[in-house]
Amino acid sequence: MALKVVHRGGCGGAFWLVGWLFTVGYCKLAFWPGALAFLIWPYHLGGAAALLTK
Repeated sequence: MALKVVHRGGCGGAFWLVGWLFTVGYCKLAFWPGALAFLIWPYHLGGAAALLTK
C-alpha cells in the first residue's frame, strides 16, 4: 500500500506581504525604511505600538 503525501500551499507569504504593506502605510515609512521593513516589519510595528502605550 502506497502512502500519498499531499502538500497544500500555506498563506505564510501572503500574510508577510499584507503585514509589510500595512506597516509601510501605518508607520508612514519612506522608501528605504520601507524597503528594510520588508524584512523586519514586526520590529517597526512594535515601535509604533510602544509609542501608543506611552
